[in-house]
Amino acid sequence: MSDTPQPRPPAAFATRAIHAGEHPDPVTGASAPNLVMSTTFVTEAGASFSAEDFGENTPFIYTRWGNPTIAQLERKLANLEGAEACIAFASGMSAITSLLLQTLKPGDHFILSDVSYAGTAEFARDFLPAHGVEVSRVDLSDPALLEAALRPNTRLVYAETPANPILKLTDIAAVADMAHRVGAKLAVDSTFATPIATRPLDLGADLVVHSLTKYLGGHGDAVGGAVLGRTDDLAPLRKGTGIHLGGTISPFNAWLIMRGLATLTIRMRAHEEGALAVANALENHPKVKRVIYPGLASHPQMALARRQMSNFSGMLTFQIHGDGEEVARQLSDRLHTVHYAVSLGHHRSLIFYLSTSEMLRTSFLLTPEQEAVYRSFAGDGIFRLSVGLEDPGDLIADLSQALG
Repeated sequence: MSDTPQPRPPAAFATRAIHAGEHPDPVTGASAPNLVMSTTFVTEAGASFSAEDFGENTPFIYTRWGNPTIAQLERKLANLEGAEACIAFASGMSAITSLLLQTLKPGDHFILSDVSYAGTAEFARDFLPAHGVEVSRVDLSDPALLEAALRPNTRLVYAETPANPILKLTDIAAVADMAHRVGAKLAVDSTFATPIATRPLDLGADLVVHSLTKYLGGHGDAVGGAVLGRTDDLAPLRKGTGIHLGGTISPFNAWLIMRGLATLTIRMRAHEEGALAVANALENHPKVKRVIYPGLASHPQMALARRQMSNFSGMLTFQIHGDGEEVARQLSDRLHTVHYAVSLGHHRSLIFYLSTSEMLRTSFLLTPEQEAVYRSFAGDGIFRLSVGLEDPGDLIADLSQALG
């Protein structure tokens, strides 16, 4: 029998979610990954302490540069997303701002989805123009609008699909093709979808962003973010803003998120099943005006959702008849199982009311045409519901009694 190690057969996603990036501890034999909390590491005399000398084979020196637990998380995420490399950050916003600051320079043109996470929208609106970057807000659900907005100096197109908070979709393959024609890169925030549903790199995107705080961590107890893509694209990001801005994820949070990833496959299956049951029940509730969920035939981009998503996730929104603010107060007082709280992707169900007038005033500042599209999804306001892992019947009963 040969002693040469035999290559492992390709593993399914569920298996990789558990094993990728991990290995038993060679000293103790521990099966679970170690948590390395040390901030500093013993190294050889003469080792450089400059980011300029940082490379792929640089040993662990200081946790802001790299850490064994964080590195394990990065390897696992890269494997699941089909990426060459990954950088983990202290939060989703740290990942987003580091990517934008490293990629965009004065004189560059940046195209952002007209509806995206509020932190992204506000950073692009308030910070980037003050530093010489021209920003265009484009409804990326219509590729023709992107084609009209692209310029020779467009450096980055940033999409979010499904978009937070209205679950509008972007055709990743079509948008990637258009961006590449002018030499721009496409980054996709795939937090709502997760790699269970959509792998943007397979569809032509150059970079993928995740808030690890949401579905990938899955338990609402650890904040983190990540950027994934080709090694050549991420090496300058790690050496530049990744190290110099100091947005390093805590090794403990990295360990918690890695633990959460082990159950991602079964969690996302349960999130989808629960969300579909709740969405169908809400569509038939007399006080509910409209439900938006990519898994429903009533979603305005249902054909794209079926083509681009293999799991419809646990996020849905709904409009109600009457005063949304009043019903929000009613729900916050009456709900028992569903928590009235921000954030999403946790094992607990969370709901929050988002007034359209408030969102347009504080975050999006859309043109009349863009506002019309936003209102076609959101009306005067929406309840954003993150369906957790509770029994769908209990969630439906709780929402029904709270709505009255």
